[in-house]
Order: sequence, then structure tokens, then C-alpha cells
Amino acid sequence: MVRRTVAKAVVALVVGTAMACSSQPEERTSVTAATPAVTPDMAEAGAVVPGAIVVDFKDGTPKEAFDAWETDWGVDLEFNSVESLDDGLTVAVSVDDVEGVLERIRQHPAVESAEPMRAYRSSYTPNDPDYGKQWNLKMISMPQAWDSNRGKGVVVAVLDTGIAYEDYEDFKQVPDLKGVKFVQGYDFVNDDVHANDDHGHGTHVAGTIAQATNNGEGVAGVAFEATLMPVKVLNHFGSGTSADIADAIRFAADKGAKVINMSLGGGGHSQTMASAVEYARKKGVTVVAAAGNAGRPRVEFPAAYPGAVAVSAVGPEGALAPYSSYGKELDIAAPGGDKRQGDQGGILQNTIDPRDPARSIYASFQGTSMATPHVAAVAALLYAAGASGPDEVEKALYAGAVRVNGQERTDEYGHGLLNAQKSLEALGGGALIPWPSAWWALAFLALILLTLGRRERPGYFNILATPSFLVPLCLATVGVFFAHSWFGGASGVAGDVVNAVSLPIPDWQRIIFGRGKLANPIFYSALFPLVLSLFAIKFRGLRPALGGLSLGFAGFLAYAAWSKAPGLAYMPFTFLAVPWLVVNTAVCLFIARAMLKKEAV
Repeated sequence: MVRRTVAKAVVALVVGTAMACSSQPEERTSVTAATPAVTPDMAEAGAVVPGAIVVDFKDGTPKEAFDAWETDWGVDLEFNSVESLDDGLTVAVSVDDVEGVLERIRQHPAVESAEPMRAYRSSYTPNDPDYGKQWNLKMISMPQAWDSNRGKGVVVAVLDTGIAYEDYEDFKQVPDLKGVKFVQGYDFVNDDVHANDDHGHGTHVAGTIAQATNNGEGVAGVAFEATLMPVKVLNHFGSGTSADIADAIRFAADKGAKVINMSLGGGGHSQTMASAVEYARKKGVTVVAAAGNAGRPRVEFPAAYPGAVAVSAVGPEGALAPYSSYGKELDIAAPGGDKRQGDQGGILQNTIDPRDPARSIYASFQGTSMATPHVAAVAALLYAAGASGPDEVEKALYAGAVRVNGQERTDEYGHGLLNAQKSLEALGGGALIPWPSAWWALAFLALILLTLGRRERPGYFNILATPSFLVPLCLATVGVFFAHSWFGGASGVAGDVVNAVSLPIPDWQRIIFGRGKLANPIFYSALFPLVLSLFAIKFRGLRPALGGLSLGFAGFLAYAAWSKAPGLAYMPFTFLAVPWLVVNTAVCLFIARAMLKKEAV
């Protein structure tokens, strides 16, 4: 009760709504807490309020009691609000030596906690009049994500029916895209540079990604500071060819797009399109595509190609929409709408009337086409937050996804339901596998060295300074992570090598078996260190390298188990993935201990 009251009172105080009692019953102590000045910038950063402290006394502590202690503490405390009379929450402002005062206060037995006051504000709420109808944005935690990131500067290519982005001949820009940034795109249907929308689908999709937001008009978009690239590949009937789509994918990748959205699908496998997706990925582009609207266990192309993020659709309740396709290639689920209960269950955006491309309308659509731009836009947020390429983007998307029924992965929802805020936290908070796994490996190294007998220890600094130990350790935990930034444009065999070495060794399976799928348990195991350790029986000089490799695998697998990051293929039951990782971590540690004994160096 006390903690809940503290949180409520502090938030109320810093946003300027602290209560002051002007007419309390005579037997109650008056409340005269001062409200410190809190600027928007201060609240944005969650900063400490200068010279202000919060002291929480034990419940029922009277004002007369802490008034008697204030002289020794050098501070003037007042109850924060009327409610604080019972709960003991007090504040002080204009404190000169905050840390010194707090140190003295914390020693008193009547004090439950004493800390600097911090500034907070409500999550970002745009002023678009119909924002309240966008249940989909709240579902993926956009108000919280907007507090820190809005996708500024990231180019998202929308391969669709075009976008109503300009006033050109009979075409008009829709009002709620005014102010949105665009870069030059292309119309592959009509072979010109004016990729205008004559259908409505593409403009609706583009709105979900980057509709002008907080402009007092219509609705909001997910990454509204991103830059859109209109690329028309579908005609006014909503149909297109594999040749145009493949051309457009390569065009977008070559022209600077970091994310490609394809809310389209159908047909069979096209090697031309598959190669284009692979090309884009090697250029460092995240490709996001719709799983399809056939309502069957089969993900359509291009979503099913290796290297594409396949997206299924959920309705307002978070359940898989009845029309949504799904399957083993599926990666993630996002709001796509379910209009069985009416338009309020759809995804609302500004688009054009297909009967008159110059006429703007607000329309509620449903489909995996509507789910896909949510994921593409969050990918843009991740790039704006510093993600270096598709690998980091996908890991953050999947690490931040909300698990459905506690399962790591399902054919219906992939890794779970998209959550923008959690994905940003996964990226910025180090929840991705590489660096945390390196720390796990170093912790295991310390454990191994400390548990070896004194005569068996090789010496801490001796082994750490050995390249033959450090290089395999790094390759197994973080890979040559900067390779993609330096050589990401390489193609052919060179490109494959860059893609491989930029990943930790256990993740090389993604190059072989494709991305966005379940991890191969052979790679996520102790098999490689175990097999290679057999050679160390005869060639003792290999032992430091194998010790580093084994520790690297142990760190990688341990972190994967702790974070519950991967789903493993070929497992009869999903819950067996974590025990598999734990057992193989232990085997790797055993091998590392054997390799790093003094007589082996």
C-alpha cells in the first residue's frame, strides 16, 4: 500500500498536480508541499529534479515527529498530499546538499526510503482526433515506444499499389500524409517516376507506417518520423508480376531503403524474387512480407522466402484472425484487424477512394497486408535506435514479441505478438545474444580458473592475452560483428563469407538453413567443441583455442537458455529447448575446463 501511494504521489507531484489542502478539519495537519518546476525536457529524460527529495516515513509518522528531526537533517519536509498524512510521504525542495541530506535521513529508523525526486510524464499521446480508434497502436505499445523513438531518418520502401503522396495530374496527396517525408520512388507498372496510388491499398499501408502524427488531422502512424519510398508494383486491380516485384526489391535496396514492406503475396515459388530478397538482405535491408489471407497453414510467397520476415494477423482481442495464413515459415504476428464485429475491429488509416484517386477517405481495412506495415515500421524504429542490420532487427523483434500462451514459437504467431516498446528495450538494453553471451563466457572463464587447483591454473592474464584463446572466444560469442557494417555490400561468395563471420558461430546455421526459422539444435549444442576437442588429444597446441571456443559456445548457449531466445527445430516438445541448451552448456564448460588446465597450455 505504501509503495503504491509513493508512486502515485510522486507522479502527481512532478506533473504539476500535487494537492495542497486549503481547508482541512482543524484536527488534521495542514499540507503545504511545494511543487518543484518540472520542464518537459526534464520529464522526457526521466531526470532528477534539482534540489528536490522524497522521504517515505513509516505509516502514521506525525508531522510533529519529523519536524523535530529536521534541524539535524538541515531540511524542511512537508507532507506531499492529504493522503500522505496517513502514509507518511513527504517532500522537500530547494535542498542544497541532496546527497548529504539523504545520507543523514536514511539512518533514521522511522524512514522507509529517501531518494532524489525524479520527473516523469505520461506516455506520448498524439492529438490526431481519431487516434482513440486505433486499438492496434495501443496493442503494440506505441505510446510508450514514442517516448524514445519515432523512426527519424529511416527510409521504408512500400512496394504496393503506390502512395497518394503528391499532387500530380489527376492524383492528389491525401491530407494525412502532408508533412511526411518522401524520397524518389518508381512506378514499375507504368515505368515512370510517379508512383501514385490508383487503388487505395498502398496508401493505407503507408499510413500505418508513417501517417503524419500529432498534426490535429485524422489518425497516427507507427514510425511517423521515418521517410517513405513509394514503389508501385501493383496495378489498379491490385495485381502485379514477379518481374516487377523483383526489380522493385533491388531498386529499393540500391536506393537506400533500410526496410522493405511487401503487403502482397500469392502464387508459387519464384527464384527471381527469392534471389531479390536475398540480394536486399545482403545489402543490409530488412524485408517484411504478409503471410497471406487464405486462412490456411501455408505461408505465401514472398513471405516464405528465406530472409523475409513473415507476418500473420491478429484481431483486437489478440487472437489469430480467421483469414490469416500461418505455418512453419511464420516469424511474428501483428494487428491486422477482424471486422466481424464491424469497422471498429479493422485498421483505420487515410487513403483514397479507388473510384476517384483524387478523393481522400478514412477507411477501416483488415488483412495480413495491414499487419505487415506494423512490423516494418517497428523495424524502422529499431534502425533509428542503432540496429546495424537485419540480424539485430530480427533478434530485437523476436525478443520483444509477447509470447502467446507462454510458447516460444508457434506456427500461428511465430515468435509472438509484436511489441514496439519491448523490442526497443531488447535492442537498447542488450537483450540480444552477442554481447551478453560474451559476458557469460567471461564469467565462466573466471569460474573455471578459480575452481582449478592452484597447480593447474595457467595464470589469468597469460590466457586472456593469448590470441589463440581470444579469437575463438569472440567468434563463438559475438562474431566479427562489425563485418556487415564494413563489407555489407559484398556479393557472391564474398558476401556469404561476410554474412557468416558477422554472426556468432552457433548462428551460422541461419546462413545454411535460412533466417526467421527455428534454430538447428546441432549448431545450438556442444557438438562442434566436442568433436574438435578430440584433435587436442594429439595436438596439445590446439587446447587454448579449443578452450576459448568451448567457453564461447557455453556463454552463447547459456544466454540463449536464460533469455529463452531460440526455438529449436526437431524437438518433439517446445519445453525441451531450454533443458537442451542447459545440458550442452554444461558439456561445453567441462570441455573448456579440460582444455585450460595448466599442463594443457
